[in-house]
Amino acid sequence: MNRAYNLSAGPAILPVEVLEKAQAELLNYNNSGMSVMELSHRSGYFEEIIEAAEANLRQLLNIPDNYKVLFLQGGASMVFTTLPLNLRQKGKVAYDNGGNFGKKAMQAAVELEDAYNIEVDVVASSAEDSYTHLPELSKNLSKDYDYLHICSNNTIEGTQYKTYPQYEGVPLVADMSSDLLSKPVDVTQFGMIYAGAQKNAGIAGLTLVIIRDDLLGLNEDLPTIFNYNTFAKANSLYNTPSTYPIYIHKLITDWLIEEGGLEAVAKRNEEKAQVLYDYLDQSQLFKSPVKKEDRSVMNVPFVTGDADLDAKFIALTEENGFQNLKGHRSVGGMRASIYNAFPLEGVKRLVELMAQFEKEHQ
Repeated sequence: MNRAYNLSAGPAILPVEVLEKAQAELLNYNNSGMSVMELSHRSGYFEEIIEAAEANLRQLLNIPDNYKVLFLQGGASMVFTTLPLNLRQKGKVAYDNGGNFGKKAMQAAVELEDAYNIEVDVVASSAEDSYTHLPELSKNLSKDYDYLHICSNNTIEGTQYKTYPQYEGVPLVADMSSDLLSKPVDVTQFGMIYAGAQKNAGIAGLTLVIIRDDLLGLNEDLPTIFNYNTFAKANSLYNTPSTYPIYIHKLITDWLIEEGGLEAVAKRNEEKAQVLYDYLDQSQLFKSPVKKEDRSVMNVPFVTGDADLDAKFIALTEENGFQNLKGHRSVGGMRASIYNAFPLEGVKRLVELMAQFEKEHQ
């Protein structure tokens, strides 16, 4: 069966090698006579999986010993709420409103203001420009803030941080759901990183949290199941974790290591994005709405300016083996999500179709 060129923003394309490995072990993991989906999370078999998954992640990101890795559930959207509960101290938190998910994270914190005496400040925003660029942050930020929250890559709008803001005394927290494991990252620049796994790190059902030790256990007046320290103390096994998604994450990180690590993967990702952006920059029909210096390597939105033409082009790509090119409903147009597993030949084929379509509709 021919596989589609899957351009979905998430759940996203997976490496064929990972799917084949999972398929081969589906009925009988490691001669256990059981599927991973049947293994007890307290068994030696699963302990081996989760320990290897953490070791792989630590190797790929060079995570220091003073950071804990947590395998959680609930998606990044649950972290929007549990983050301010766990990290509040002085009671003031700062948010960068650079896109739809940054806005949602901020709104979740606002919902807690009265009940938990939290003051939420939006310290930078590009909403007035329809999120076509990253917000401009001040050179200075008050040390009164418990943290600054950013979204490192805005999946819907197609913007991405190339460098990260740093403020003395204010931990940086980043939602990296759509670009974690796509390039090397200096984890020590962050107090906490979190990500839904379903882009580059696995499948839906797993949320990764990488958190500095000193940010654990700051608040014990919150439900046990929402307390990051609960999971840190239990090595993510306080309750039944998402066993199969953790297994797939382990296979993904195995694959990334075999591919040469994040430096090699980042080089490929940059090459793929450059092919697409080079065409967009010379095209008379297709345009990128994003400020050049803020363009995402992972998610590339583009438009013709005519909704009917957009629909016709999407139909053409579907006829040629592409799926999920339609842009998010809030912005329309097209969006190519070219994550780690998306092949270079797929990007080149997409550009060929763009050139063909442009010639026919000039």
